[in-house]
Amino acid sequence: MHFTPIQYLLFALLAFGCPLGASSSKILVLVPFPAPSHWLWLNHFVQELLERGHQLTAVTNFPAKSAHPNYTEILIDPPYDIPHYFPISDIFDSKYSSDWSNLALYWRVGLTTTQYALENTNVQQFIEQDDTDFDLVISEQFYQEAFLMFAHKYRAPIVTLGTLGYTDFMDRAMGLMTPWSFVPHPILLYMDEMNFFQRCYNFLISVTDAVVRKYYYLPRQDRLAKKYFASIEGPESFPSVKELETSISVMLINSHISTSPPRPSISGLVNVAGAHIKAAKPLPQDIQRFLDSATDGAIFFSLGSYVKSSDMPKDKLKAFFEVFRNLKQKVLWKFEDESMVNVPKNVMVRKWLPQSDILAHRKIVLFITHGGMFGSQEGIYRGVPMLFIPFYGDQHRNALKAERAGYALTLNFADVNIITLGSRINELLSNPTYTRLVKKASELFRDNIVPPMEEAMHWIEYVIRHKGAKHLKATSVDISWWQYLMWDVIAFYLTIVTLTIWVTTRIITALCVKPAKHKPKDPKRNISTTKLKNPKKVKNN
Repeated sequence: MHFTPIQYLLFALLAFGCPLGASSSKILVLVPFPAPSHWLWLNHFVQELLERGHQLTAVTNFPAKSAHPNYTEILIDPPYDIPHYFPISDIFDSKYSSDWSNLALYWRVGLTTTQYALENTNVQQFIEQDDTDFDLVISEQFYQEAFLMFAHKYRAPIVTLGTLGYTDFMDRAMGLMTPWSFVPHPILLYMDEMNFFQRCYNFLISVTDAVVRKYYYLPRQDRLAKKYFASIEGPESFPSVKELETSISVMLINSHISTSPPRPSISGLVNVAGAHIKAAKPLPQDIQRFLDSATDGAIFFSLGSYVKSSDMPKDKLKAFFEVFRNLKQKVLWKFEDESMVNVPKNVMVRKWLPQSDILAHRKIVLFITHGGMFGSQEGIYRGVPMLFIPFYGDQHRNALKAERAGYALTLNFADVNIITLGSRINELLSNPTYTRLVKKASELFRDNIVPPMEEAMHWIEYVIRHKGAKHLKATSVDISWWQYLMWDVIAFYLTIVTLTIWVTTRIITALCVKPAKHKPKDPKRNISTTKLKNPKKVKNN
């Protein structure tokens, strides 16, 4: 039997399990937060969806590097100027080192960046458009809840991407109550084994976060949504932001079972950590030659996309230079000012570097990082020991996890000097235990049922196919916390037991206590008493 080329193609598709007749869906992607690192992670999902033939419209701060026929962008231009409102000098001065300042930082960042994005002319024009619809809304799960009103506008299901891992309010939106007895709040430097006082503090932080979110933060997000989406219909008919949050079908969380302690979960919460990590690409030739020539290995140093090494205080900068100058290893440093003079001979500086691809190079023996989620995962995946210099947010906790796992050390920026920096680098380079443990961590991180990006695509397309996924959410999302914890039932039974005990006690008391015996009256005594009281009357008688 002879087959036509088309028939051969169909058989090949079936053999490799490719879906036939998969329709192209229209997806709205919402990424209003202006942090470059967040977009770099989320853009991997955008590119994967484009490769699968979907049509995407993205609200973003970052223009695409190249045009794509299925990609439309609504640019927030100019983007929110983070350094202006949150100066980098405050970060270097450790202004956000306390738990309470970190908590307040999230609320403030969320409200200011949301308002700025919604006020943008391009976004407002897009809100007012009525000539399109979408099959799905994908939103970053990061304090821009007012943007979920787009799902109401288009009557589309929602999938969110949790950039920084799990939070208590994500659990609640899916019908879970976070057990604070062994799950610490994300900003705390605790693990799942907490002593009594740590559990007390975890309770205090968690309750404060929940109360402020319910009575301060979400009402303000509500006001922003009703103000800037007022053109689509009367604000009085809008669902609340909380209702939109509880309508989310699936949350794809940047977390992994090998790097986070076990916690309760539910079907609609899906781990996809590492989805952005792919096979290493070839490096630029100058970087490749520099690393290849590192006989004693090379160190990669980057503080991420927001904190700039070039803005570092001079005394700290001098400490790094002096330590690096005395190393036999080469140092590849993400440094934003390439015109810097007096750079040590063993140091190469570049304002931008392909981080994950560099970490995959065989000569990299140490990664000095600020401890962002994405860089930490890349370091683990590539099997490179790390020195964490955390500044704010989740960075301190990422550092704590890595240090407790045995493949990293931590150095607070305020403590950086020639001695502290040199001693930690020397320990990480000379002690093979760190390398051995990070190689084991890499094995665990890579060991997944399916690749994380495949997992993410499955659930995104699953929600599109079924026009939502309410069945993945527990009905407990609609009950109060005291009902969830069975406090009403416990109170009911305690009341019954208490009443039963009280009634039983009264009955037993009534049966067991004998009535007092009364003596018969003495008639003579009565007469004598009467005589005393009425002597005249007795005499007359």
